Amino acid sequence: MARVTVIPVMLILSFFQRKTLFSTSLASGQPDVMGAFGLHNVLQITKHESRVILSWNNNLTQEEIENYTVKYILSYKFFNTTHEREERLQGKEKIIRLGLHSGFNAKVKTQLLAKETEDVIKEGGWTEFTYKAPPVYIQNLSCIIYNISFFNCTWHIKAEAPEDIQIFVSYRHVGKDFECQQYIKNTRKKNIGCHMKEIYFQPSRKFNLNITVRDLKNNSRRLSYYKAFTPQAIEKLNPPINVSVSLENRSIKIHWKPPPTIGSAKSKCFLYQVKITDRKIVNVTQEKYEYPFHKPAKECAAQVRVKKEKCITNKIWSEWSEPVFIHDEKTVDVMLLNLVLFCLLIFLGGLLICACRRYRCLEVITMPVPHPSENIRTWLAADETHHQKQITMQMEVHSEVTMGIPEENGDENAQQQKCLKESGLEDL
Repeated sequence: MARVTVIPVMLILSFFQRKTLFSTSLASGQPDVMGAFGLHNVLQITKHESRVILSWNNNLTQEEIENYTVKYILSYKFFNTTHEREERLQGKEKIIRLGLHSGFNAKVKTQLLAKETEDVIKEGGWTEFTYKAPPVYIQNLSCIIYNISFFNCTWHIKAEAPEDIQIFVSYRHVGKDFECQQYIKNTRKKNIGCHMKEIYFQPSRKFNLNITVRDLKNNSRRLSYYKAFTPQAIEKLNPPINVSVSLENRSIKIHWKPPPTIGSAKSKCFLYQVKITDRKIVNVTQEKYEYPFHKPAKECAAQVRVKKEKCITNKIWSEWSEPVFIHDEKTVDVMLLNLVLFCLLIFLGGLLICACRRYRCLEVITMPVPHPSENIRTWLAADETHHQKQITMQMEVHSEVTMGIPEENGDENAQQQKCLKESGLEDL
């Protein structure tokens, strides 16, 4: 009978003690942890595919609920990780996505805050819970989207995984399931990657990568994991396009255009990096970059790469663009002069060809020489015959004259001279 009497008394005393401590905390404005044994939570776990729904209830009075703002501090950490996540919630439920984790440790506590100032008036102790999921046999999962419609995923199989398992993947996007098109295998013929092409992604809609681990000896034994991705967050962009360099007023000006992307193509979404020989890499938010060129080198190169930054958080940089070479002013002037001269020669050559075609100059130059007429041929032949006869006669007369004729025979010489004069050969 004494024990029955003591219990109500203890309850009444504890109630008054709680009221007194609570009033003290209200006066001081500081959280009262020691007197918070009444703020107790009951955790509940609901498993749904790759998600765990963690919910809890409290034992607050109606007066506390009406007079104060009630919030909950949730802290949880996945197995084999060091990062502890903490959130301040107003609701009494939290969805935790397991991904490729085999469980987590969670704890939750209640806080009462003043409605006007949001100051913590009172908070309870931690209620802890451990959730164990089936074992996970893969690790280091990495997925990437590139060239707009290409999709690659790779992973490693843990050493403790059974020998007879095989990994299969698919993905679900906009209510449809797509199987892997081509698997990448290791030397043990285990699937360690998946390659897909001609894939269409809606950039704002997440997709789930479904990973199934099957026992090849017992097909009924299987494990399933799910990993959610945002397409824009894992997209590896191509390098910037149309990269050009100009040297003006002792300054280098570099211009480029953003590459195609599956998401927003607004200029504010991109972050660029510019790399110039012998200079530090510079972050740029616009599609141009300029810097003074006080001491120009003989030759240097400029390259640009890009990633998404503001519209979506993306940690994957594109490859560097092809190098564009920068020369000093003298080299640029000589090259420009040579180019102008070359273009001028091509222009003059084309103009000359057009003029020749217009006035038929080539026909006149290449026209064949006409053959002589028949009358000219006859005249030339007759003249040549007459000339030959005269030469023959001259040779005969000359031979006769040069024979040994005495000089004293003057009459005969005079007679011969007379004959030659008559024959018209004297002058010859």
